[in-house]
Amino acid sequence: MRRVFIAVRTDPADDLMKMLSSIKDHTINDRIKWVDPSGFHITLVFLGEIPESRIKMLDRMLREKCTGFGNFDFVLSGAGVFGSRSDPKVLWVGISQAERLYSLYEIISERLMESRFEIEDRKFRPHLTIGRVKSVSDPEGLRSLMNKYDGREFQKVSVKEIILFESILQKAGPLYTPLAVYPL
Repeated sequence: MRRVFIAVRTDPADDLMKMLSSIKDHTINDRIKWVDPSGFHITLVFLGEIPESRIKMLDRMLREKCTGFGNFDFVLSGAGVFGSRSDPKVLWVGISQAERLYSLYEIISERLMESRFEIEDRKFRPHLTIGRVKSVSDPEGLRSLMNKYDGREFQKVSVKEIILFESILQKAGPLYTPLAVYPL
C-alpha cells in the first residue's frame, strides 16, 4: 500500500516568496507549520492508500489521459484561510486563469471514478497550501493579513507535466516522492 496523490508542481517565484516571508514575519509568535517551498504543488486528486497493483493501473491510465493534453498556464493569485473564523486551519494561495487545469482535473477524475478509484466527494478547489495552522493568538488578524493579498497575482505557472506522488508521513512533516511523471 502506498499513500498517493496526483499533482502539478509549482516552483515559487520571487513575488510569492516575498509574500510568504511577510506573512511569516507577522505570525512569528504563532504556531504555523510552513510548507517547504521545494514541495509546493497543486493537488489534482488525493487517492490515499492504494495497493501496488492499483498503482500500476493508475500509471497506465494517467499515461493514456495525459499524452496529448497539451501544455498550459495558470496564475497563482490571492490568498486566504481555510477553517472557521475562530479556528483557522490552512493558509493558501489561490489560482486564477485555470480553465485548462479544471479540464485536466475533470478528465482524470472521471476516468478514476470509471476505474473504481475512490476520490474525495467535494468540489475541486485548486490551491497552493503554504502553511498549516496549529494555533494563532489572533485568528481575525491572520485572516485580515491573508485577505490583503486578495486579487494580487504572484506568478504564472507553466504546466508541462503532472506527477504521481507518494506521500510518506514523517514526524517532521510529509515527504513527497515522485513515483512517475506524465508529460502533457
